[in-house]
Amino acid sequence: MSVTTKDVTYIAELAKLRFSDDEMLTMTDELNNILHYIDKLNEVDTEGVVPLSSIHDPVNVLREDVEHTPLSSAEVLHNAPDRQDRFFKVPKVIG
Repeated sequence: MSVTTKDVTYIAELAKLRFSDDEMLTMTDELNNILHYIDKLNEVDTEGVVPLSSIHDPVNVLREDVEHTPLSSAEVLHNAPDRQDRFFKVPKVIG
């Protein structure tokens, strides 16, 4: 399978991209190199190899769900750089 500049133009239109003529030739060459590499991978004997969805064992590491007393507003605001009443005071970001 080979990619032509017509294919790259079509893919670029789908992705809403624009390429110059030089970029179009570069993209065509790069896509052809990728497909060539995939063809090489298809030649590898994978008989008896179990398919993987990840190289890591799917293990969730969760902390123990322990009930504790919540912090009071005063404790939470103690380290705040600026506060107003019982709220954090932050710089205005909307004009």
